[in-house]
Amino acid sequence: MFWSILKPLLWFLPFLMFVAILPTILKSPKFKGWLGEKLVQKKKKKNLSPNIYHGFHNVTLPLENDSTQIDHIYVSKFGVFVVETKNYKGWIYGKIKDAKWTQNIYGKKYFFQNPLRQNYKHIKALESLLNLPITTFQSVVVFTGDCELKSNFPANICRLNNFCPYILSLTTPILTETQVSKIRQQLATGRLKNNLATRRTHIRNVKSNLNNKNSP
Repeated sequence: MFWSILKPLLWFLPFLMFVAILPTILKSPKFKGWLGEKLVQKKKKKNLSPNIYHGFHNVTLPLENDSTQIDHIYVSKFGVFVVETKNYKGWIYGKIKDAKWTQNIYGKKYFFQNPLRQNYKHIKALESLLNLPITTFQSVVVFTGDCELKSNFPANICRLNNFCPYILSLTTPILTETQVSKIRQQLATGRLKNNLATRRTHIRNVKSNLNNKNSP
């Protein structure tokens, strides 16, 4: 009798477990990063014509004994926009040449790598893959969370609501349509497959590089 009463309720146990771990999932850096990238894609889809700005997302490129992962690439006649997203809250401070920037949340300070430096690595990888001058690329950093940019950042350091206007403000064509088509083809064939195996390999590379930097 006890089993007959309990059995219909068993389906409810996975739901309770999910509810219990949901706050942890929502607070995880991985989920926040994923959400930030999706918000950028949604904003781009609404404001930037797909016939002019051709998007590539979660692009992993191979390097010598390494790899680099790029959140978004938008290829257009106005250049190749390389976008790094950060889903942070609080006050954000930093200078262009600083190795680390600061996140201040209610008086507590946290440090993170200067995203412009991250993007520079991305751009150098693209420069090598596409065999294009570095002036072809536009570095853009987008903060998608509930944060406030407190430093005097340049225009390419954006919040979610003004990253599309920034891209649209660059109106000087620097690539032909033939070049745009070639770049799109090179990215499609030169990137690693966007699958679990690629993501795991990239994470191993990141951890290995961190361990090498921290080793005596």
